[in-house]
Amino acid sequence: MENIRNFCIIAHIDHGKSTLADRLLENTKTVGEREMHDQVLDSMELEQERGITIKSHAIQMDYVHEGKEYKLNLIDTPGHVDFSYEVSRSIKACEGALLIIDATQGIQAQTISNLYLAIEHDLEIIPILNKMDLPNAMPEVVEDQIIDLIGCDHEDIIRASGKTGEGVEAILTNIVEKVPPPKGDPNAPLQALIFDSVFNSFRGIIAYFKIINGQIRKKDLVKFVATGKEYDADEIGVLKLGLVPKNVLSTGDVGYIISGIKTAKEVKVGDTITHVEKPCQKAISGFEEVKPMVFAGVYPIDADDYEDLRAAMDKLQLNDASLTFEPESSAALGFGFRCGFLGLLHMEIIQERLEREYEMNVITTVPNVSYLVHLTDGSTQTVYNPSGMPASTIIQEIEEPYIRANIITASEFIGPVMTLCLDKRGTLVSQNYLTSERAELVFNLPLGEIVFDFYDKLKSISKGYASFDYHISGFKPAKLVRLDILLNGEMVDALSTLIHFDNAYNFGRRMCEKLKELIPRQQFDIAIQAAIGAKIIARETVKAVRKDVTAKCYGGDITRKRKLLEKQKKGKKRMKQVGNVEVPQKAFLAVLKLD
Repeated sequence: MENIRNFCIIAHIDHGKSTLADRLLENTKTVGEREMHDQVLDSMELEQERGITIKSHAIQMDYVHEGKEYKLNLIDTPGHVDFSYEVSRSIKACEGALLIIDATQGIQAQTISNLYLAIEHDLEIIPILNKMDLPNAMPEVVEDQIIDLIGCDHEDIIRASGKTGEGVEAILTNIVEKVPPPKGDPNAPLQALIFDSVFNSFRGIIAYFKIINGQIRKKDLVKFVATGKEYDADEIGVLKLGLVPKNVLSTGDVGYIISGIKTAKEVKVGDTITHVEKPCQKAISGFEEVKPMVFAGVYPIDADDYEDLRAAMDKLQLNDASLTFEPESSAALGFGFRCGFLGLLHMEIIQERLEREYEMNVITTVPNVSYLVHLTDGSTQTVYNPSGMPASTIIQEIEEPYIRANIITASEFIGPVMTLCLDKRGTLVSQNYLTSERAELVFNLPLGEIVFDFYDKLKSISKGYASFDYHISGFKPAKLVRLDILLNGEMVDALSTLIHFDNAYNFGRRMCEKLKELIPRQQFDIAIQAAIGAKIIARETVKAVRKDVTAKCYGGDITRKRKLLEKQKKGKKRMKQVGNVEVPQKAFLAVLKLD
């Protein structure tokens, strides 16, 4: 155990942690030259394309320091606010953390929130200044920010560059010297924490774990505490670039277990593995359930694919524990699932992964958040879906979730950022200057307002320099109404939204205009209306495509033409009664990008 070091990398998005991880792997000869490519730990096609980390990745490196051989277990973590759940799980399996900060951008919001997570778990923090090779690096300024933040000395901060490999040797030495070895008793009953799992179509479910106490051997009979299920450990081993089987793993090791589990429900991330014969007294505590922030319906385009979609969601949930879903049905779209996501980027990634990895074409409805509805009889309901809203006559008041948002931005963008937050019904809590150039703004904002396009707008008004982090702060009463969209008098429940009364009129009008562009013309007029209850607040009409029925009448009496036009009118009227209007997939997505 003395020679094991478990550490993770925490940083804001785009501060170069995956590149630095590549250099660590090269330096310890974990990855051969032939397998080496950029972002070697980001195994998903999507991660390579977008240049972001979506999943945590664990890998073991061997490193020799002063004649002793050490095992370093690295867990690379995502930096985007939507994947902070992955970060919290990785931190649980470590004793130390590399805090990577971009020398050109300085400390940003996500860095701070991930750092607090690490400090709460008593991790040893090693501060690193990355991207020192860039001409616009400002090491002195950023070093002062780091010292203010964690109270270390100038000598403690390692200057490094993921591109040139500068400082990598110093990082490895610091990990060995500063990060404490794992604590635990190898002779106690087995206690192992599952921190991730993945589905393999040949071998079933592979669970990744860290042993807190005890030992596990191949072919042991083990039990998963939360589900109470028992299995044989068919194969155990450590994580290099692939899976490396071993016969025994001991306290402090990070490894994997394959036991032929077929159903996703049986593996819960955060569960404890123990022996059946000599179980541990209690499960590992302090593991929090995921709290979804944004809810949206996911429906198969073809109703027959419902079962395939369910299987795909099960497998995806294994690989992404922060996804939650439950079945629901809609009049317009048939059977589907109500899914909970951590944010809009998370929702977009899930949708893309369903299409790429499982070849499922899906429709996603308008995302919304959960509301507390207090009824006149004194009871309270939680509503995730506008169509589940009780009648307005029996509602006493509606409460919506609020967040405490921390925004760090350059001082020149404070005005536009404030305007944006105030437009979103935010209230300013505090404003303080971290340096003369950068300020931190703290706002209370309704979660429903930031769900749509807040993050994108924040990035564009601050030229990409503002960073944003948030946590739920509670519920507050709000004047909300349900806005329905009617096509030819029929309500399309998938386009309904809950919206603040002040914004409803504008939103309804813009929605009607957008749908008018997107809905294809039919043989009859289509009325698109936005309504609050029985009151219509906006209307657009998609004009009918007309066939010139009088083309064959030339000369003669006008009554001949009139007779044909009357006949056409009757046909159109009948068509309007039986004709139904297809809402294209583009229309559901367009609602998200109304601006």
